[in-house]
Amino acid sequence: MGRLIGFLFVIILVVAGLSFAVLNSQPVTLNYYLGEREIALSMVLVLALAIGALAGVMVSAGMILRQKAQIAQLRRRLRHLEKSAEQMQVLPAED
Repeated sequence: MGRLIGFLFVIILVVAGLSFAVLNSQPVTLNYYLGEREIALSMVLVLALAIGALAGVMVSAGMILRQKAQIAQLRRRLRHLEKSAEQMQVLPAED
């Protein structure tokens, strides 16, 4: 059942994408540093979306890597504190 829903979702996305491309097929001039080129408006929008998504993934990856390093550091500290607590329990109490 999940595969069918996923397949239907993909079909809906493809149809929406194709209709988007047909409705926005007007050529626009894209000026960039090395020159200019005429590209369909739909392609410009899709490229802008893709570049934004890639930038978001890169920023998120940096944050995730930092958090994983912090988690590893906290786990090491927890192990150290647990060992210290075990050693304190083993030692006989002095009056």
